[in-house]
Amino acid sequence: MEEKNKDAEISFSILNFDGRSMYEEIIRATEDFDSKYCIGNGGHGSVFIANMPSANIVAVKKLHLRCSDDKNLQKEFLNEIRVLTKIRHRNIVKLLGFCSHHRHTFLVYEYLEKGSLATKLSNEEEAKELGWRKRVTIVKSVAHALSYMHHDCSPPIVHRDISSKNILLDSEYEAYVSDFGTAKFLNPYSANWTTLAGTYGYVAPELAYTMEVNEKCDVYSFGVVALEIVMGRHPRDLFSFLSSSSSLSTLPAHQIQVLDVLDQRISPPTHEFAGEVLCLVKVAFACMNPIPQSRPTMKKVSQYLSTQRPHLSNPLPLITCGEFLALNGLTT
Repeated sequence: MEEKNKDAEISFSILNFDGRSMYEEIIRATEDFDSKYCIGNGGHGSVFIANMPSANIVAVKKLHLRCSDDKNLQKEFLNEIRVLTKIRHRNIVKLLGFCSHHRHTFLVYEYLEKGSLATKLSNEEEAKELGWRKRVTIVKSVAHALSYMHHDCSPPIVHRDISSKNILLDSEYEAYVSDFGTAKFLNPYSANWTTLAGTYGYVAPELAYTMEVNEKCDVYSFGVVALEIVMGRHPRDLFSFLSSSSSLSTLPAHQIQVLDVLDQRISPPTHEFAGEVLCLVKVAFACMNPIPQSRPTMKKVSQYLSTQRPHLSNPLPLITCGEFLALNGLTT
C-alpha cells in the first residue's frame, strides 16, 4: 500500500501500519467493496464504511475503475494527499492513508458519522436536528479551518471548492472541511493562474472573467455556505430577489425581514442566540461582496465570530436584510 510516485515524490502508508496487511483488512472489511458498505456516490468514486479491527471505523473513498487512468483525476488524487499530509487542524478531515493499485485506488479518512452538511440540510427531519446552537458552531468551525489554511500554512492553501457537500459532521455535529482534490498552494512569488474549479452556486463571480485564484475565492464560497446554513437551503433565490434592482435604498426586496429568511423548519432563535445568528448573516453578506478586495479575510471572520458578543439593537422581527447589504467588510 505504500505509494512511491516518481512524479509526486510521495511516500505514505496507511495508518503507519504495514501497508499490505492494512490493504487486506480494508478488502475484508468491505467484502471487496460490496455495495452494502457504500455510504455515498459521486461522479468519480464511491465512499465505503470499513470497520477495521486495528483502526476502528474508517471511510474509504474509492475511485471508479473507469476513472483510474484519468490524468486529471490522478492529479486530484495526488493533490489531496499532498495537502492533507501537510496540514493538521481539528476542523479539517484527517487523511489516514491511501492506495494506488491497478485494481483499487482509494483514500482512507477518519469516519464522520453524520455525513455531509448538504445531506442534513436537504432532509426535512434531519435538518430539524440542526438547532441554532449547532448551526452557529458549524459556521465558526469552517471559518477557523479556512483561517488556518489561509494564514497559518506556508505557503497558504486555497480550497477552491467550499460547499455544503464538502463539509462533514461528526456525532457531535462538529464540522470538518473535506475534499482537497482541487486545493492549491499559493505561490507568493508569482500569479496563481489556474483552471476553473468549484461547485456551481458557490464559485466567486470574478472567476467568470479571471482564472487567478486567491484566498478571496474561498471567502465568497464560505459566505454562501454560511447563508445556506442560516436559511436551510442554497440562497440562490435570495440572490436574484435582492439583485433585482440597482437601487438599494428604495428596493422593497431589501426590506425583507431577516426573520423571514431564517430556516422555517426550526423555531426562530431565542434571545440568547438571535444576536449570534444575526452575526452569521452579517458575516455571510460581507463575505459575498461582489468586490473581492472588500471581502474580509478569513482570519478577521474567525476572530469576529470568536470574540463578538452581539446584542440586538432592535427586536428581531424589525431587522431587515438591507441593513447587512450596505456593510463593507466587518465592523466590530
